[in-house]
Amino acid sequence: MKKRMVFPALLILVVAAAVAVYLWNTRETVSKIGIFMPSRKEMRWQQDSDSLARQLQAKGYQAEIRNAEDDIGEQIRQIDAMIDDKFNVLVIAAIDSVELTDVLKKAADNRISVIAYDRLLMDTPNVDYYVTFDNFEVGRLQGEYLEMALDLKNAPGPFNIEVFAGSPTDNNAVFFYDGAMSVLKQYIDDGKLVARSGETERLETSIMHWVASDAEKRMTDLLNSYYSDGEELHAILSPNDGLALGIIEALRKFGYSDDGRPFPLLTGQDCELESVRAILRNEQSMTVFKDTRTLADRTFRMIDDILLKKTPETNDSSTYNNNIKNVPTFMCKPVLVTKDNYSSVLVDSGYYDILDFQ
Repeated sequence: MKKRMVFPALLILVVAAAVAVYLWNTRETVSKIGIFMPSRKEMRWQQDSDSLARQLQAKGYQAEIRNAEDDIGEQIRQIDAMIDDKFNVLVIAAIDSVELTDVLKKAADNRISVIAYDRLLMDTPNVDYYVTFDNFEVGRLQGEYLEMALDLKNAPGPFNIEVFAGSPTDNNAVFFYDGAMSVLKQYIDDGKLVARSGETERLETSIMHWVASDAEKRMTDLLNSYYSDGEELHAILSPNDGLALGIIEALRKFGYSDDGRPFPLLTGQDCELESVRAILRNEQSMTVFKDTRTLADRTFRMIDDILLKKTPETNDSSTYNNNIKNVPTFMCKPVLVTKDNYSSVLVDSGYYDILDFQ
């Protein structure tokens, strides 16, 4: 009688068991990344998170997105839940830059890396890296545009201007304001630019949580209080597109129109689709392009390096101090966009389709 060949069958079972164990362990050790955005009210946050999540998932990481709809308590709860679920890296665009200190300490205690995304996390040692655009440059581009458009270096003036600043809970608002004022303050001081409201300081012109309807209300109050006598308003400094859209609503209701009384010069940033359309209608004058694909790509590289135990690339170690430490930062470059170059910057790069503007 021939002996049965049991060794090959046994070998197959051993190999199958080893493969099963490997697959199980691989499944259990897939790195998990939490992405926290402030809200869906501004299109850019959805674009940012979707772009980042796609890159992470393509690399085999598990990426989960949370939007807190400008509710800081909800954002804290969302972060806390992912800490409890043993996520490896947290990417946080904070609603309030100073309210996350406790939950960030919990993340650090659990050895979870934290990347501040486009909004610096303040008053905490427990933020590892910051990915953003050159926010001072954003404001400087806005100020330089108004300087050029009004010919402030040569024209006698005076020109009337009203100033809007971003949320006092967002540290970026400081850089936007300071960048713009690095150009405009000299003209305000010498009387060539005049705010009839008398309000030019950052905190007195700020809009809490970047709420567009609040910008609309403030603009309406300014128009009724200081420009109802027919005095011309020449320019409005708005730090972003969301506020600019609220300001445009107030201007429309006050009688400005794209085919009648011309709109004042109006700045913005983020290249929101509706704001670019407003530029084409001559309601908004300019915006600043912060390519979210670039920001997401840099964040992806940083996360990948962290998970591979490499030191992430940064290009700035001194600009962004959060009152506790200088946070290692990668700063991306912003680009001025106007009616003249929107197609080459936004359409040719594939960020928008030309049909979006027809």
